[in-house]
Amino acid sequence: MSVSPSSPASSASPPSPGSPGTSPSPSSSGAAPIPSLTPSAVVTRLRAAGCVFAEDEARLLVGAARDAAELDAMVRRRVLGQPLEHVLGWAEFRGLRIAVDVGVFVPRRRTEFLVRQAAALAGPGAVVVDLCCGSGALGAALGAAVGRIELHAADIDPVAVRCARGNLAGVGGRVYEGDLYDPLPDALLGRVDVLLANVPYVPTEEVGLLPAEARDHEARVALDGGADGLDVLRRVTADAARWLAPGGRLLFETSERQVPYALEAVAAGGLVPRSVSDEEMYATVVIGTRRA
Repeated sequence: MSVSPSSPASSASPPSPGSPGTSPSPSSSGAAPIPSLTPSAVVTRLRAAGCVFAEDEARLLVGAARDAAELDAMVRRRVLGQPLEHVLGWAEFRGLRIAVDVGVFVPRRRTEFLVRQAAALAGPGAVVVDLCCGSGALGAALGAAVGRIELHAADIDPVAVRCARGNLAGVGGRVYEGDLYDPLPDALLGRVDVLLANVPYVPTEEVGLLPAEARDHEARVALDGGADGLDVLRRVTADAARWLAPGGRLLFETSERQVPYALEAVAAGGLVPRSVSDEEMYATVVIGTRRA
């Protein structure tokens, strides 16, 4: 998965607030109890650290903490710059709670547009592959939107693979560890109806411009797309036609400025390209169709 340099940090788009929990209780150990943090005190600390949505984040942290010690530790981690989703252990994506382990790419809200496009193309029983799956958020959301699908996902990062296996167990998804198509079973060749590939597309020299939450706390392999940001994408498009069924589609997210080059890559791979955008979500998706 990937994030563009102009996208906000995850703190600027927190998960939807859940129900606040009860007031944290002091530690029952022999050590001196940690004073309970009031919600207003949490807000103050988060604001001082530059969290834009301090009130919402405070509600989530207070609701998630089991006691005062845990709340204090969670607030400290957030103040030190860890993504809210890593602190909570989950991210909201299309109404689902997706487990997100430390170091795993956090699914962005704008990527919901990619899932929306895929859901319009995938019927029940569709064979779906999610490359560069990260936490498995896209596959989980597509399965929830469409219903019964045959879902396969892959990622090169072993930490992401473990995370995705947990998130996709409920929809019967199979998750493989390896580089792009390499770990997929040959039985999928020519059978894939929807191929999702949320590839990294940030140019190498621009990774340093990303929000600190991304560049310091997410795997580099999930962000860096090479010299022009399209290295991984070209590898995906070059081989997509072999895996797609007749009429099958490849879908991926890219930046607006990269669209002409992404369309060229799709066409060079033998697919019919088109792009769709949502200005409100600042999202652009390229779709490549294998001719029937």
